[in-house]
Amino acid sequence: MESAAPGVATRAATLKLLDAVLRRGLPLEGALDAAARGLERSEDRALAHAIAAEVLRRLADLDALIDGATTKLLPRDAKARMALRIALAQALRLGTPPHAAIATVLPLVDGGPRRLVHGVFGAVTRGGATLPDVPTLPDGVAERWRAAWGENVVQAAAHAIAAPPPIDLTLRTAGETADWAERLGGTSLAPGHVRLPGGARVPDLPGYAEGAWWVQDLSASLPARLMGAGGGRRALDLCCAPGGKTMQLAARGWSVAGIDLSEARLARVRENLARTGLRAELRAADALTFSADAPVDAVLLDAPCSATGIFRRHPDVLHRARPRAIASMAERQGAMLARAANWVKPGGLLIYAVCSLEPEEGEGVADAFAASHRDFALEPVAADELPAGIAPDGAGRVRVLPGTLADQSGADGFFVARFRRR
Repeated sequence: MESAAPGVATRAATLKLLDAVLRRGLPLEGALDAAARGLERSEDRALAHAIAAEVLRRLADLDALIDGATTKLLPRDAKARMALRIALAQALRLGTPPHAAIATVLPLVDGGPRRLVHGVFGAVTRGGATLPDVPTLPDGVAERWRAAWGENVVQAAAHAIAAPPPIDLTLRTAGETADWAERLGGTSLAPGHVRLPGGARVPDLPGYAEGAWWVQDLSASLPARLMGAGGGRRALDLCCAPGGKTMQLAARGWSVAGIDLSEARLARVRENLARTGLRAELRAADALTFSADAPVDAVLLDAPCSATGIFRRHPDVLHRARPRAIASMAERQGAMLARAANWVKPGGLLIYAVCSLEPEEGEGVADAFAASHRDFALEPVAADELPAGIAPDGAGRVRVLPGTLADQSGADGFFVARFRRR
């Protein structure tokens, strides 16, 4: 590969990123370090990530352009197709001049495929082709969500992935909501929440250094909100990293212990606790084998899941979450929820949450738990416990779908069920 030309190494890293996601099923963020190992500048790493993310947002539409300009169908994982996706995403979406977009990917392919890439790229760009303003969701995703939630949600999801999501902040002190909304130039959708337009450099914002707030999507803040004030009572936050819910609980007066499998991820929680001046006990352990020293007043399980609800920020999830993986994650969540139930005092709370748009992972797991644990009762969520625009479902659980808060830039897909031990 000819990597000496400026920009080629960055596109080579982009190619590795896309291969990691589409062929090996790895998370985009998790694959970045290995793919960009040869890039010294942070700007080049950021560009490789941005190009890969844009390709993943627009994959179906990019492939339609490529297929429309070739007489012989290219395999989905062919290097020539990958190079064309990278070049076209830059030229048609990221504002890269066409000559630069093609020059930096041609060295990624050799021989005949290089001529093919050059020819297809020229045919598409000279013909004035464009990508639709609203991306086309991957077929499998659209079919699942259409069956589960209806066509309106599919269309809302397609619109949601097209635009950069806003930045939601959770405040350390809810009583200062109006002050921080004014100071940051944002809007508030609930006490202790401020929403800003996307694109801001978070560490440069007022209040970051002194730990007055942390970044947390509005949906992700709901489980801890539904636990109420702690008053010194004890709580467990399972699978707690990156720590938003742990900090919420600490700020609301809970004596909280955060449990997470990854010591590396707990290091980030410790950094956030130190920045905000909040206190929590942290412990590295697997929720499926961890044992609490004594029953507690509340357990919050934000369970590992397919994460399809966070597709606006992480478009790779739409290409990695397949039915078999979703079923496996749902089974694991059920096991975690059953184990977590053992640590709740009589009269205590158990909250189950997932950032997934798959009903097998949300409603399915909650229903199965309720049917097999008669010593727990679903405690319905009242409308006045939720931000305006988000409402409980008919059973009193919370399901946030694409299109929720449509006039306020939406929110991540989420499910929350609250149980109380009899």
